[in-house]
Amino acid sequence: MSTEETNNQNEQLEENLNADDLDTELEDSRPSYKKKRVIVPAITALLFFIAGIYFMVHSMHFQSTDDAFVEGHIVSIAPRVSGPVEKMLITDNQPVKKGDLLIEIDPKDYEAKLAQTKAKLAQAKANLKVSQDDITRSKSGLEESGHDVVSRKSKLDFAQKDFKRYSAMYKEGISSKQEYDNSKTALTVAQAGYKAALEQEKAAKAMFESSQAKKEATLAEIEKLEAEVKTDELNLSYTKIYAPQDGLITNRNVEQGNFVQVAQPMFAIVPETVWVVANYKETQLTYMKPGQPVVVKIDTYPGKKFKAKVDSIQRATGAKASLFPPENAVGSYVKIVQRVPVKIVFTEDISKYNIVPGMSVVPEVKVR
Repeated sequence: MSTEETNNQNEQLEENLNADDLDTELEDSRPSYKKKRVIVPAITALLFFIAGIYFMVHSMHFQSTDDAFVEGHIVSIAPRVSGPVEKMLITDNQPVKKGDLLIEIDPKDYEAKLAQTKAKLAQAKANLKVSQDDITRSKSGLEESGHDVVSRKSKLDFAQKDFKRYSAMYKEGISSKQEYDNSKTALTVAQAGYKAALEQEKAAKAMFESSQAKKEATLAEIEKLEAEVKTDELNLSYTKIYAPQDGLITNRNVEQGNFVQVAQPMFAIVPETVWVVANYKETQLTYMKPGQPVVVKIDTYPGKKFKAKVDSIQRATGAKASLFPPENAVGSYVKIVQRVPVKIVFTEDISKYNIVPGMSVVPEVKVR
């Protein structure tokens, strides 16, 4: 056998050995691949099963919603009198304390009105003194006329008796005609004097009553003007607007020199006290009650969990408490799961965090 044939046989043998090794490696790798195809789905299914059990158990003990927002008492500030803004003592997002002077409206018109009303009040009080003097004089005149009536009545009685006596004596011929005529004349004069005294007493009484009525009218005018003075003083005090509570200035839309009207919103004060209003589905409220612990997650502070508790549950659904509640007594009614607002208050100090009304939150209530 030649050397060339020997080399060819050796090469053929090496190729056969390499092919056998490759087949052996393929046979060894196929069972491992088949194992991975079975084990990986099984582990995935087990993880999903465990996660499902966890979420099912978690949903039985906790209730959460993303339909929740931070709320707070936002106080809108509006003037109680109109006029140009003379002084602006605030700026945007400025912290203020209760009682701080914020804005001054030009007070000149209200000062003039107050001075005018006070002058009218002084005049009315002077008129009251005049009325009191008139009452005193008319009362004296009434008393004098009363005495005159008594005097005139006495004279009339005497004249009547005298005339009666002379009439009887004249008929019997005892007295003369002249004496009879004199007694008759005296009676006529006494009757006229008594009648005049009565008329004078009536006039004095009317004058006295008129003076009293004038005094009552003056007293009523004084009360009216005193009320106007108080109103003018209040209006003058309203030209200075003070902070009704602590908080931050928000939504300012007025500048110095602007003419403001009564009840025109100028800015708002937002206090630091805030809470959460979460709109839970009615099906989530089965075991929810005030006092239960809550974990609040705020979008502004991811990863931070705030401690809170359920404060109260509204006694009506959000739709029923709206301005236009739905009318369900219609033929096209479709049942919709309603949501009920739940008030949640923080139980930890949140003053170092910038939590403001309107922020989105996710509260989680432990109901069991």
